[in-house]
Amino acid sequence: MAKLTGTNPDQVPTNADLGTMAYQDKDNVKIDGGSINLKDNDKIQLGDSNDLIIYHAGTGSVIEDVGTGNLYIDATNLNFRNAGKTATYAVMNDGGSVALYYNNNVKLSTVSTGVDVTGEFIADSYNETYAATSGTSPTVNCHAGNAFSHTLSGNTTFTFSNPPASGTAYSFSIEIIQDASASGYTVTWPSSVDWPAATAPTLTATASAKDVFVFTTRDGGTNWYGFTAGQALG
Repeated sequence: MAKLTGTNPDQVPTNADLGTMAYQDKDNVKIDGGSINLKDNDKIQLGDSNDLIIYHAGTGSVIEDVGTGNLYIDATNLNFRNAGKTATYAVMNDGGSVALYYNNNVKLSTVSTGVDVTGEFIADSYNETYAATSGTSPTVNCHAGNAFSHTLSGNTTFTFSNPPASGTAYSFSIEIIQDASASGYTVTWPSSVDWPAATAPTLTATASAKDVFVFTTRDGGTNWYGFTAGQALG
């Protein structure tokens, strides 16, 4: 192990091979020039119990955090690059996005509303978030999920909110459930919804009947296209 040695406990020895250096006391060492050169498997060990260890093992470089607590890397903006400094692996911005790269191109980036994926997304499993709405003036919040349900308690007028920006497609389904008393409540959809033949479907009026509709937009909700997926279900 590389060591600094000397007979004066209050000073780092001036004959140590550390280039040009200055010191104040035994607790502070400042190197003004030169380098600290350690051979393979010679380690820089920090902490009372060698809690943090840094070294090169010949086949790779190692940072070992073996002590109590977490390993923190504090930076305003943190970049991970290749050894030649010509390609980026990841960029983390304080209070902003975190981006992951493939072949120096951003493929996944966090945004204020979630995650933005560039390219193809392949998943072993995929689930959509479900949310229920209620009342007679419900809002379908596109940020809340892709599958909704609503049990009618009176004639109901829907509002759609927070679709993604124009140029990004978004679709959701909603299950409309009549009340158990077969009251035959009706639904008024947003005026931005375009139905086939410009005619909104008539809801099934029987007790607890379920009708499912699908809506899609690609222009930020300026226009929605509505479709009937099934009626008189359940």
